[in-house]
Amino acid sequence: MTTALVVVLVALLLAAWILRIANRLDRLHIRTDAAWAAVDAALARRAVLVRTLLVPELSAAASRAESASRADREQAENELSGLLGALDRSTLAPALAFELADAEERVMLARRVHNDAVRDTLLLRRRRVVRWLRLAGTAPQPSYFEIAEPVSPSDAAMLRPRPSARVVLTDPAGRVLLFQGFDPARPQESFWFTVGGGVENGEELRAAAVREAFEETGLKLAPEQLVGPIWRRRTVFSFDGETFDAEEWFFYASVDGLDVDTSGFNDVEETSITAYRWWSAQELEAAEDTVYPVQLAELMPTLGAEWDGETRTVR
Repeated sequence: MTTALVVVLVALLLAAWILRIANRLDRLHIRTDAAWAAVDAALARRAVLVRTLLVPELSAAASRAESASRADREQAENELSGLLGALDRSTLAPALAFELADAEERVMLARRVHNDAVRDTLLLRRRRVVRWLRLAGTAPQPSYFEIAEPVSPSDAAMLRPRPSARVVLTDPAGRVLLFQGFDPARPQESFWFTVGGGVENGEELRAAAVREAFEETGLKLAPEQLVGPIWRRRTVFSFDGETFDAEEWFFYASVDGLDVDTSGFNDVEETSITAYRWWSAQELEAAEDTVYPVQLAELMPTLGAEWDGETRTVR
């Protein structure tokens, strides 16, 4: 009898603990949705003000941003931000210039609140009990929204162009090699990404991809072993306090029996990359982790097929 009571008590305590986690997760999803609504409202206010400037190029960019899907919204809004950064605001009426600056600041504040909510939600969704019991239900996984900080033409902090060459490396089982890292300015937010990095001055994309693969994995690839570039990804991101306008070109290669050697990491990679592993498409689809490119799981089944020569745009 005593044993039965203990079992019942433990079961009740466990159920209460699980219910508490489920309720917290539900509140975090609500918080994330509300935060995105605030971002959307702030962006809409900025778009309205942009149209009052009566600059056709800016108005067109604002319309594209407003009509973009959620998946394409980040890129469209960053294109608008880039155009606003090149605007000579000394020609604007003081009241309008102030209101535009205020709208941009509200966008930044809303974005930070949203990303904080996304971070907290993802951290909870990654807990084993949440994954095993599927406490997230059918709620979609939230994603970060990155938008460049407002800049002026004279500001030295203008977006820094960053072309990069990346390599999608797969093993004989079709799994892809990814590194896990973080932004030193936001160490609590980790993400997974493919092998690769920035293209050096005067360097060709394929040569950069070969070099990066060797430096990050120890793998010596011949240029002709790389297929592509199969994908192109355009994004704006911040790293260690600096904002980049990134254009990423992805090559593909299949390897057999790679013993990953990270001794070629530079100082930044040594401190900001924490792990690596091979992922299957099924594992990526089920993962709560942030992965770039976002479409990697759905694109993996196309790897290995004969390339048709077309470079496709991905997110």
